[in-house]
Amino acid sequence: MLKAERHKYIMSKLIEEQKVVTTDLALDLDLSEDTIRRDLNELDSKKLLEKVYGGAIQITEKSVDVFNIDISGEDEKKQIATKALSLLHDGQVIIMSGGSTNLVFAKLIPSDLKATIYTYSLPIAMQLSQHPNVDLIFIGGKMQKNAMVTIGMDVIQVVSKIKADICFIGASSINIKQGLTEIGYEISIVKKAMIEASDRVVSMFSSNKLDTKMPHVVCDLNQLSTIVTNLDPEDSMLEEYRKAGVSVL
Repeated sequence: MLKAERHKYIMSKLIEEQKVVTTDLALDLDLSEDTIRRDLNELDSKKLLEKVYGGAIQITEKSVDVFNIDISGEDEKKQIATKALSLLHDGQVIIMSGGSTNLVFAKLIPSDLKATIYTYSLPIAMQLSQHPNVDLIFIGGKMQKNAMVTIGMDVIQVVSKIKADICFIGASSINIKQGLTEIGYEISIVKKAMIEASDRVVSMFSSNKLDTKMPHVVCDLNQLSTIVTNLDPEDSMLEEYRKAGVSVL
């Protein structure tokens, strides 16, 4: 296959799935992973995608105004987040990961909710700063600029000392065998710490994340208390997850 044809395939796959994984592309195209990495590096240099560990993601335009971030599929994410509001109540200690669905969720949290919320996401922290009854703790650390979240041992040490009632965790990918997986190693480690610190674990994501996988495991499926998607809870796509004992909203 010519290089131009490979690049066309990679870009079409990226548009379809919002992300590509080096190992999967190598299998799809029957090529070495080194060849795929070179292709991704070249496309990254042309600013056609953003190379990340294990693959690449779409380049997204970032708003200068942290209160006015463009969110793709916002209506669908509002539908997901609205379902999850039923899990909130006064007095909870909550941890929230980053991600656009969690940001939409933060926007929808009722202004009269009285809770303590920890987050390492700068956009979510800025959004929650407008909630008068939320005791907000932003977890500082090294900033991962593309996602505007903090990472590293400083974050993990703080999270490991929290005793949370519930955490709301974003998902890059989820499937029955591997559970929750992430494209980035450092984010996967922070999310593992979140789960260990929480009595209940809720993951919110769009249905296109179902039955997909990324290189780094966050947790097995049985460590999730609840998953919240844009699908009807009785949808056939969720059947195996229900059988696995996960509560579905």
